[in-house]
Amino acid sequence: MKLIEDLDVRGKTVFVRVDFNVPLSESGEIRNDTRIRASLPTIRFLSEHGAKLILASHLGRPKKFDPAASLRPAAVRLAELLDRKVEMAPDVIGPDVDRLKAGLRDGGVLLLENVRFQPGETKNDPELAREFARGVDVFVNDAFGSSHRAHASVVGVAGLVPVKAAGYLLKKEVDFLGKVLHPVKPFTAVLGGAKTEDKIPVIESPLDKADDILIGGAMAYTFLAAQGKGVGKSLVEPDKFDLALGIMKKAAERGVRLRLPSDHALAPSIDAGIVDRMTDEYPFPDVLMGVDIGPKTVATYSAIIGRAKTVFWNGPLGVFENPAFAEGTMQIAQAVAASPAVSIIGGGDSIAAVAKAGVGDRIGHISTGGGASLEFIATGTLPGLEALEG
Repeated sequence: MKLIEDLDVRGKTVFVRVDFNVPLSESGEIRNDTRIRASLPTIRFLSEHGAKLILASHLGRPKKFDPAASLRPAAVRLAELLDRKVEMAPDVIGPDVDRLKAGLRDGGVLLLENVRFQPGETKNDPELAREFARGVDVFVNDAFGSSHRAHASVVGVAGLVPVKAAGYLLKKEVDFLGKVLHPVKPFTAVLGGAKTEDKIPVIESPLDKADDILIGGAMAYTFLAAQGKGVGKSLVEPDKFDLALGIMKKAAERGVRLRLPSDHALAPSIDAGIVDRMTDEYPFPDVLMGVDIGPKTVATYSAIIGRAKTVFWNGPLGVFENPAFAEGTMQIAQAVAASPAVSIIGGGDSIAAVAKAGVGDRIGHISTGGGASLEFIATGTLPGLEALEG
């Protein structure tokens, strides 16, 4: 995979796919600019080396033009961070956009409007890709968080531009997540969240690599219920029982220690304001549900994490968005931060948990792409990466 530093970009028009899919407040203010900051090294390098930059990104999932999904706030914030002017295009394509492109000087920066304002973006429409590629000398992908999608601004345009390369953020993500594909052992995967089906590829991938897989979150109750344990009114997916049992069987056959919570915080609902009780016994009362891992599980999981040399974590271990049920997730975040292991966090909820615990600066790598990081770990590649090789 070629890198931007391998290129001579002076005077060249460079189309850069970035990921400025930032959270906005109701008044349109950026609540967290992490994704914009993450691409600054790439943008600065290209601008300082005389490239004419056309930046493209999506924001949200609009099907057509929607002022609430405009990238204008991102353009304003990028200009502040770069301490230089950033032109904001009024649209994605069209005569006005063409005039702005033609007027770019060496080092100049133009941000296109939200690419998802064009319905052809998510369909990888060839005509839209041709519009993106027209007059472009170099394509750079620095949007790891969008590289699992075969969209026009990620894959389509890459196939039409003669020179293509990875930006610094994309390279950093691939390098760190590659440590999960080929981990230094002992390797521990910590997997939480609600839906078993969403995590199947990520559970099955470490079965060939992990020493320990630590399961938490609502997903754990599908595994426990599949074993015949009464879990009250905990969230379970009965149609995934056979799948859960199959995963446990594979883990046992391969010598992987797949661990489930040994004790639980119970409450009448996920909206309750307090834990009703802690238990390590089954069945749970019919009127209660599991909302967090208990202290025995925290101690067991933390000890395993402390012995690991590689840790990958995706998904909270309880209903952590409710402060009453966040204790287990917060303590696991502390354990990952304290571990001497190479630690990698993937997925929006896990990132939020790390931020809430205040330990982000003690994590080896926090991936900017939730879905992309999961797919990369499961398959070892992404459509956006493959497009750079063509």
